[in-house]
Amino acid sequence: MSLHPRHARFTGHDGNRLEADVYGHGDKVALLLHGGGQTRHAWRATARRLAERGYTAIAVDQRGHGDSEWVASGAYAFADYGRDAVALGHAIADRFGARPAAIGASLGGIASLHALGLEPCFSALVLVDIVPRMEETGVKHVQSFMRANAREGFGSIEEAAESVAAYLPHRTRPPSVEGLKKNLRLRDDGRWYWHWDPAFLDGGRTVNTDRATIVATLEDAARRLAVPTLLVRGNASDIVSQESADAFLALVPHARFVDVSGAGHMVAGDKNDIFADAILSFLG
Repeated sequence: MSLHPRHARFTGHDGNRLEADVYGHGDKVALLLHGGGQTRHAWRATARRLAERGYTAIAVDQRGHGDSEWVASGAYAFADYGRDAVALGHAIADRFGARPAAIGASLGGIASLHALGLEPCFSALVLVDIVPRMEETGVKHVQSFMRANAREGFGSIEEAAESVAAYLPHRTRPPSVEGLKKNLRLRDDGRWYWHWDPAFLDGGRTVNTDRATIVATLEDAARRLAVPTLLVRGNASDIVSQESADAFLALVPHARFVDVSGAGHMVAGDKNDIFADAILSFLG
């Protein structure tokens, strides 16, 4: 079986173009939504594992990220991502014949949970190191890293790799920087820039817009969850503490919980084999 992805295109809530990779041809369907500042390529290893186990796995670049359209209005609030997730859930069901299980990391998890608070668009939910009440120190750490070179870019891929290594000191550095090209764009000025719209953090309607309201909205969505739910936490996460995980599990008594030792916020990248085994066991 070929595990090379085929290209697909979807339309978000605001008519925005969303690019995707589709792995496998199984009857069971999974939608993979990446975290803020990432692209669909962050899911490559996980999507291949799902395809091997009989799934059609669809990894999507969310609005303003990767090859998907940058939204001219600067609509990058959590609610905007949630409405895109609703549109994806319905479009995938129409195109592939089954409601997908949503697997969302960080921003992707928030979008998926928000979507289920609006409509029953997914058959199951996997939240990857994200809950409604995040640890603010961790959020600031992530956003500080993202902002550091968002506007001025990097002089080389190697310079970007050094920045990533400093941000993720626990992770073994890859032997080559070639994989990092998927997250960068080379512009006419000869510098490399992250593959996401800087307005995501510094525009007029960002993921930081009206945070108190969105937390309440997400907690309400969590209380009303009726689909099978799994929370996967990185044991070393600075975004989801054990206390915040426990608070989520109290809201969703039927949810399962997996704590991945040795993983931080980027669980799938830190310990992909353990992570993939956990979600396959849950979905199976």
